[in-house]
Amino acid sequence: MLQLVERLARNTHEVWARKRLRDGWTYGPERNDQAKKHPDLVSYDALSETEKSYDREVVSEVIKVILALGYTIERKS
Repeated sequence: MLQLVERLARNTHEVWARKRLRDGWTYGPERNDQAKKHPDLVSYDALSETEKSYDREVVSEVIKVILALGYTIERKS
């Protein structure tokens, strides 16, 4: 399950970053909404552990809801 969470967290970040980039945002060392700069517009691997933990937590909560609703998650062989 940890591998799944990590892969989904990476995907979550990549989707968020692509949307920001499409909306005209670029990397900046500090967040500046007016200038559309964000320090997290980097690869998932370059994120701080704090930011990675945020993405992992979001994904974990989604997985919990999926399971609570009676769905199962299984890997194809």
